[in-house]
Amino acid sequence: MTTLLGCIADDFTGATDLAGMLARSGVPVALRLGVPDAMPEDTAAFEVIALKCRTAAVDEAVAECRAALAWLQAAGAQRFFWKYCSTFDSTAKGNIGPVAEALMDDLDIEQTIYCPAFPENGRSIFMGNLFVGQQPLAESPMKDHPLTPMRDSNLMRLLQPQVTRPVGLADRLTVARGPEILRKKLATLREQGVAHVVIDAVANDDLDIIAEACRDMTLMTGGSAVAMPLPGLYRQHRLLSADMPAPVVPKLATAAIILSGSCSAMTNEQVAAYHEHGPAWQLSPLELAKTGSQAAFDWLAAQPDDSTPLIYATAEPDAVHAVQQELGVALAGKLVEDALAALAVAAFNAGRRRFVVAGGETSGAVALALGLSRLDIGVEIAPGVPWTFAHVRGAEIAVALKSGNFGDRDFFTTALAKLEA
Repeated sequence: MTTLLGCIADDFTGATDLAGMLARSGVPVALRLGVPDAMPEDTAAFEVIALKCRTAAVDEAVAECRAALAWLQAAGAQRFFWKYCSTFDSTAKGNIGPVAEALMDDLDIEQTIYCPAFPENGRSIFMGNLFVGQQPLAESPMKDHPLTPMRDSNLMRLLQPQVTRPVGLADRLTVARGPEILRKKLATLREQGVAHVVIDAVANDDLDIIAEACRDMTLMTGGSAVAMPLPGLYRQHRLLSADMPAPVVPKLATAAIILSGSCSAMTNEQVAAYHEHGPAWQLSPLELAKTGSQAAFDWLAAQPDDSTPLIYATAEPDAVHAVQQELGVALAGKLVEDALAALAVAAFNAGRRRFVVAGGETSGAVALALGLSRLDIGVEIAPGVPWTFAHVRGAEIAVALKSGNFGDRDFFTTALAKLEA
């Protein structure tokens, strides 16, 4: 099948978020972990390539994304989507803006949009400022993110140092007047030389307007929610068949495991909720540095098959900061990621086939350790978090890759129940 929309995501949970939004349409979606080595074959109408480049060096991130673009072009895609987090996670140097400009150069286009809004998950943009619930981004828990602390809420100010061309705004007052007015605004900004346009959105209706106005753009960028209306628009305009086959859910062994490396406020709540009734083991980066992870492996091996163990390094911001002060940010993160990835492999070798993973960096490490290369998208657990299915060494497995702040307090329990529904 020729690919209609080719998507590039800067981390694995973000990629599953986007793939899940697109899969709401009922169209099969293929998620590739990393740029495939082989030329495209057996491709889906919607292809999503998940990279692990959110906090990579700028040159490395740009090179990876350009390689992903080239693969998607070879698959036949004519439209593209650059997906980043709904909280605009980035450093002062990138990688959101540098990647967008590189893709624009390769596609020979003059303008793209930026819309990380996800109202369903409490992310909204007004007058260019991003809100998390009722809090400005810079006052939300994201201000304490261990890798990408967000200390400014204004997306134009965040984006301008990352790019070489002018940044502008299409505000909510423009969006509210409908897709035709928004198209005219974008055209006016383009004539003025504005290459990067932040677009306000405070409700799902705004996303519908933005998607309609921008559906013919070669490149859109943003969070997953602004891409969600695209399948319906493609059907409406006869770019997508109305009778595509539905995804097939495989038969799975029932043993499961939960692995959490995220230290977000919501994941802390989710770990606490599961801890109340399920078996749990906490990894300490300091202990990992001193004595390794054998105690965690021994604990996991002792858990019965009919239990679902939780292994987590999730902690409150003050505790995370103290560890980073002692070990350094990079080493603390690597110790946790390496341990959780190895524990995932041990769980697979012991016959566990259902994996719930919390945290973008953790999800990337676990997916790579399990050797995942293609995921097929299944039922949605919570907005932006679907179950996915893959083949690993001849076995069918289910994997839920959750961004730190997504889901409600009972997410872990809900996820396992959804797979049985």
